[in-house]
Amino acid sequence: MSKAVNVEDIFAKNVFTIGKMKEYLPKEVFDEVMTIRSQGGELPLHTADVVANAMKDWAVENGATHFTHWFQPLTGVTAEKHDAFIKHPDEEGRCLLEFSGKELIKGESDASSFPSGGLRATFEARGYTAWDMTSPAFLKEDAIGVILCIPTAFCSYKGEALDMKTPLLRSMEAINTQSLRLLRLFGNTTSTKVTPSVGPEQEYFLVDRNKYLKREDLIFAGRTLFGAPAPKGQELDDHYYGNIQERIGGFMHDLNIELWKLGVTAKTQHNEVAPAQHELAPIYETANVAMDHNQLVMEIMKKVATRHDLACLLHEKPFAGVNGSGKHNNWSLNTDDGINLLDPGDSPNGNLQFLLVLSCIVKAVDVHADLLRQSASCVGNDLRLGGSEAPPAVISVFLGEQLEDIVRQIIEFGEASNLKENVTIRTGVSALPDFEIDATDRNRTSPFAFTGNKFEFRTVGSSDSIGSPNITINTIVAEAFSEACDIIESAEDKKSAIHDVITDNFTAHQRVIFSGDGYSEGWRKEAARRGLPCLESMVDAIDTLNDEKTARLFEKFSIFTKAELGSRAEILYETYVKTINIEANTMIDIVSRQIIPAVSGYSGRLADTVNNMLQAGVKPMVQMGLLNDVNTQLTEVDEALVKLKFLLENVSEIGDIKEKAYYFKDNIIPAMAKLRKPVDNLETIVDKRTWPLPSYADLMFEV
Repeated sequence: MSKAVNVEDIFAKNVFTIGKMKEYLPKEVFDEVMTIRSQGGELPLHTADVVANAMKDWAVENGATHFTHWFQPLTGVTAEKHDAFIKHPDEEGRCLLEFSGKELIKGESDASSFPSGGLRATFEARGYTAWDMTSPAFLKEDAIGVILCIPTAFCSYKGEALDMKTPLLRSMEAINTQSLRLLRLFGNTTSTKVTPSVGPEQEYFLVDRNKYLKREDLIFAGRTLFGAPAPKGQELDDHYYGNIQERIGGFMHDLNIELWKLGVTAKTQHNEVAPAQHELAPIYETANVAMDHNQLVMEIMKKVATRHDLACLLHEKPFAGVNGSGKHNNWSLNTDDGINLLDPGDSPNGNLQFLLVLSCIVKAVDVHADLLRQSASCVGNDLRLGGSEAPPAVISVFLGEQLEDIVRQIIEFGEASNLKENVTIRTGVSALPDFEIDATDRNRTSPFAFTGNKFEFRTVGSSDSIGSPNITINTIVAEAFSEACDIIESAEDKKSAIHDVITDNFTAHQRVIFSGDGYSEGWRKEAARRGLPCLESMVDAIDTLNDEKTARLFEKFSIFTKAELGSRAEILYETYVKTINIEANTMIDIVSRQIIPAVSGYSGRLADTVNNMLQAGVKPMVQMGLLNDVNTQLTEVDEALVKLKFLLENVSEIGDIKEKAYYFKDNIIPAMAKLRKPVDNLETIVDKRTWPLPSYADLMFEV
């Protein structure tokens, strides 16, 4: 039984919050820090010394011995190098503790050892980490001790961004500038800052750790490369929102405590659709902090799972045949004085500010649908998209009945004079209240859906950083805002110009609006007729980064240079190749060292049984049929194994990384599928005691 926890007592206990800064810093220093946090600028070194000393005192009081610049290189995970607070002992041999402003503001790392996509030569090792004042420092507690973590950006010696944080912060500045321009058109002179708010819902699987350790594919690839379906899957929908098992509940309880201590607003927890699948959802935060916190969520999920003898699987499709895991990225824009730019209000048809914002977002998604698809590309997502409650690869916008009707009226008549009223649900039970339903239903097949006062980008994969999609959303919307403001600001009749921009945006970009079933074959044909891009694979989407349209977009707002975009494309191609190569080699290892020996032993015992029965004068019809079936499947396994090895041997002859990525997509992946099929067939007929791998039933139903 878990002990009761007072959330108020532990929340942000391990975070150097604004409240703690106020407590530890002199008033004038605190005021200076807060001004720079909100308005930008550089912290003077003498002020940084005061902040660093206060941060060190707080950390040491809470048991910290080391500090680290915590950053997010282009590896998909976080990085840290620990330095102790100790300085050279004094003459009497006493150990003194020190943390300077210089150490707080800037650190150095070996940039050559992180992915750079050709931006850096191997011998060019120097890279820098720079303190991000907008994301609070925090303490990590684990077996190594207590470490003060300082969120930082990471760039090369020449200033190229080598991380997710730097371009995200740049995109946040861009959307802030253009949003304020838009607000000023409507007479708003009080809002001084607009910030994208993000709430990423995190889906994940939990399996027994001992069974996990018996599967090389889960260890090396994060997903099952083999596995016959269990007799029961998710068809009864009984796991979704179902009763949480004791062991899983214990994990969730401890996970919440660890996250709350770090100031992560973990709010919602429940069983997801697939067996062994679950979800955690936080409250909205600024995009920058939300990204940092989501990285912590993924890291801490794995650590806490280990304590409970569980393994946390963050892969987008760890099990074939059941739902995969996504990370629904809920995005909105909020001012510093409490205005949500995506709030339609009670009369959205007459809310010009909202309609202008909405029309610009529709335009942004249509113009840059390919880039938005690319921003949520990762290897595992190729297995997830297009079914089992995951959106399709075709990017479209869902607005719901009420807003779609408004858009239709604006396109046809230039204005929306009618508003579809909300419907009241009458329960018909005197003890139950009647209630007014939302203006629109939800669409689980939509990649980019409006859900009341925000957009939910459902395409993002569960293992991926939310950095890339939010960089992209911020930037494409900033561009649409900028183009709208350019037109309206230069017009004599601004109100008329606002009406015209709204009408033009909806008219020109209505093709991207779709409210139907995104899985249907009819939609695929309709999307092609409309000219919407369909980038089925990560490899197909990567080249979008090398497009001139993309370069113009990001260079306009100083988010990425053309060289930085090219480097990220290179890294993604390399990641794809390396990931599939690991999966293919893992399959070869499992089949060669586990499957074939186990099945050969089983068929040998079957053959002995057949011979014994024949000698006894009994016709072994069932045993003979089973033996022939096993040997037929085993022959297919051997042929597919030889073919996969041959194809992998040819990879070394391909020099161009893009060509190599397509070779893996078009040749290696089909060969892997061909090897998997007979292995999965064998699992259904070989004695369970002989089969060397824990089955789907073992993994998903025995937690």
